[in-house]
Amino acid sequence: MCSQTITPSCSCRLKHYCGVAGVSSLKEANLPQKLFYALFSLQHRGQESAGITYNRGDELVTYKDLGMVSQVLTHYLAEEHLSDVALGHVRYSTQGANRIENAQPFSVRSNKGQISFAHNGNISNSDELRESLFAQGSIFSGTSDTELILHLLSRSAKKEFEENLLDTLPRLQGAFSGLFIFGKKLYAVRDPYGFRPLVMGKTNDLTVFASETCALDTLGVNVAEEVEPGEIIAVENGRIDRIDFGKQKKKSQCVFELIYFARPDSTVFGYSVHMLRKKMGAALAAVDADGGDIVISVPDSGNSAALGYSVASGLPFEHGLTRNHYSGRTFIEPTPEMREFGVRLKLHPIKRAIKGKRVTIIDDSMVRGTTSRILIRLLKEGGAREVHLRLSAPEIKHPCFFGIDIPTKDELISNRMTPEQIASFIGADSVSFLPIESLRACVDNPDDFCYACFTGEYPFKVRDRSARRKN
Repeated sequence: MCSQTITPSCSCRLKHYCGVAGVSSLKEANLPQKLFYALFSLQHRGQESAGITYNRGDELVTYKDLGMVSQVLTHYLAEEHLSDVALGHVRYSTQGANRIENAQPFSVRSNKGQISFAHNGNISNSDELRESLFAQGSIFSGTSDTELILHLLSRSAKKEFEENLLDTLPRLQGAFSGLFIFGKKLYAVRDPYGFRPLVMGKTNDLTVFASETCALDTLGVNVAEEVEPGEIIAVENGRIDRIDFGKQKKKSQCVFELIYFARPDSTVFGYSVHMLRKKMGAALAAVDADGGDIVISVPDSGNSAALGYSVASGLPFEHGLTRNHYSGRTFIEPTPEMREFGVRLKLHPIKRAIKGKRVTIIDDSMVRGTTSRILIRLLKEGGAREVHLRLSAPEIKHPCFFGIDIPTKDELISNRMTPEQIASFIGADSVSFLPIESLRACVDNPDDFCYACFTGEYPFKVRDRSARRKN
């Protein structure tokens, strides 16, 4: 039977990429509802679109749209859809524009049968692969990497789906942690470098995969293990098969997962995100010569590092900024004036806490410096006597090709200014960053991480494409 896709009509920080979740059940269950809760837990990883695929007997049904999980998938809380296998996705467009045809999962009927796929990451050789496929007659409806991977699978000459994966995955360069449904079988795959996280957990009836452990916790799955780099895991009726397709000698896990992207209650790459961010904050305090009266954070991503900084420095931690969680996403506003208004809607100083104080404010990273400039102005308007900005990441100087929407080198403020010049530009009394060696010292296995956005040293040669496109 044909795959059915239901698509409703739809009329200056680092940006999240994507989150995936999948469930395989020993018996039919309301898996779309379970996926709603898992994807809701991963909403921080992408807010542009959401979608799920589940089986209805032998048919795959996909529902997706632009918007948040609560906007797109809420009807699954009130309806029962019994299924054996399901997967879902939340998206931010690091590759391919925010258009409905790029929303995931992708579900197709191909010469191999019905396939659904969702993934997190970026295929760094996608341009070359796309050009080759186009020359051979392939037709693309969107611009995402996910569609490209499905084209490659359909052109594989192998007979079995596992053989198709083994034929296709080694051709992909870059970051991919993804989930496939073929028939009633759920497949999890992770690239050989392990750039993006992917974990698996089990209960008596369910096998669950997700980008972060917080999604498993929501479903009551308290024991998790990583899908290993270069591994395929196939699950059906509770049986788990593990297949290696190309491990590297050296991992290149994205360190920004730990600095900023992951939820603090998650365990990522074997680390408690909250505890490691506290450690980064303490490392920042250890190299900071300038003191202050109080330490505050940029909520929410700076909270854990600020707490670590406070404990290590002996400066009291104070809530100097409040965050309105209902203000929406400020980075999509079209003008500088609207962008500033968006920041003011989202963050507001607690004047009694900061008035007359020398404030040390902790944030996770700096990209263009525009948001920091607005924040410093807010704090000084609120009565802060001095504002010293501290970043729990090194200076970002290079683009990312593996799933983070980092601008071109020319747009990155640390390529144009020294920390002293940045301080003058944003109106701070001082600015400093966590040194790269201090960051490396925070983890037990520093060589297992990718630091390319700080150092320019990529795990392999990549082509600097202007086509990290948003068209």
